[in-house]
Amino acid sequence: MRALPNAVMRNDGRPLLVGYSGGLDSTVLLHLLAQDPRARAAGLRAIHVHHGLQSEADAWATHCQRNCDSLGIELIVERVRVEDSGLGREGAARAARHAAFARVLREGEVLALAHHRDDQAETFLLRALRGSGVDGLAAMRPWRVYARGWLWRPLLETPRDALHDYAGKHGLSRIEDPSNDDASLDRNFLHTQLMPLLRTRWSNADAAFARSAALSAEATNLLDAGDEIALASSRNDQDTLASDTLQALPAARRARVLRRWVIQRGLPPLPANGIASIEGDMLGGRADGEARFEWAGACIQHWRGRLHAQSVPSALPVDWSQAWDGSDILQLPTGATLELSGAARFDTPMRVHARQGGERILLPRRTHHHTLRHVLQDRGIPPWRRIGMPLLADANDVLHAAGDSILSASLDTWLQAHGAQLHWRATAIA
Repeated sequence: MRALPNAVMRNDGRPLLVGYSGGLDSTVLLHLLAQDPRARAAGLRAIHVHHGLQSEADAWATHCQRNCDSLGIELIVERVRVEDSGLGREGAARAARHAAFARVLREGEVLALAHHRDDQAETFLLRALRGSGVDGLAAMRPWRVYARGWLWRPLLETPRDALHDYAGKHGLSRIEDPSNDDASLDRNFLHTQLMPLLRTRWSNADAAFARSAALSAEATNLLDAGDEIALASSRNDQDTLASDTLQALPAARRARVLRRWVIQRGLPPLPANGIASIEGDMLGGRADGEARFEWAGACIQHWRGRLHAQSVPSALPVDWSQAWDGSDILQLPTGATLELSGAARFDTPMRVHARQGGERILLPRRTHHHTLRHVLQDRGIPPWRRIGMPLLADANDVLHAAGDSILSASLDTWLQAHGAQLHWRATAIA
């Protein structure tokens, strides 16, 4: 029998959640970890994701439950709905599966998945066929941050044949998924058609591809370290990048820094045309002072020499208005809220409405009115916050507040006299 690597047993005592499909790979991994007293002592449990895509799905869940019962391991069965949102059947099932993993994973727990060396080779080939760069060719990592804990792939250097041998030696019962033979699916085509053909000429093809993935991962780690340094030097603050500092970077480094920054902001990955838009419209001599690029519900905007990344902000409808006395929190159409704290209510109700243009306000310690547009500019309030900013006016249409930071002299005096504060909590990232 081919030996499994000792590394599979070298967990560091953190609690483990095993992704258990019932197939060969996860059955071997679950059995291996079940034999490890340290894994059991730390907390070993399993999760089976019920996709509902096969007529045998209920029977598979029953099989997994029976096997976990025999091993004395807790099993969570998560039923998911697979919806193809342009990802294809494989991609949609994977997205649903990982969403289930993330829901169940506890704080600091490690999700153990049974991907092996053949899987790694196939992932490398798929990424290469999609034209991936070095980051993509790094394929799957043995260890990374995941949801509230970690993701661990202890079998990533183990060939599939070794798992077959182990299962045979220990008489392990497993599920045979008929979809694994469906060559219309990309990964199955590689597994059933291409890899066997390659091995007829290059017997170690899978090991060679996996090695290339490992080398790509090493290169990516080096690039990541440089990216983090460049990103830190380009930050004006935690949330924005200085366009002039960014422009001084080499183009290839700049693209990596932008993608890294966007991910750190919790936004969807920045597409290639986003890089092109930033290069053409926001950086260099042709920079547009308020250029903007939107994708997948997110946007990057250039304003006052900085790049700002955020969720696409919502604007208050121009014709919207609402009477409000401050006694309750007011929910705005954008999802933001207005709240008056420290006082029961205004002496007379206010009218909350969107900007119409041409508004003027008398600020504290001023003797004449200012246009709201100039006040917003002077205060450095960016355009994407202005479009959702609620205005408060009295029955005579006298403007008393824009958001919670621009107050009229009379409202400022009233708030201080009543020990009150106005709070506008917007939903978009500023």
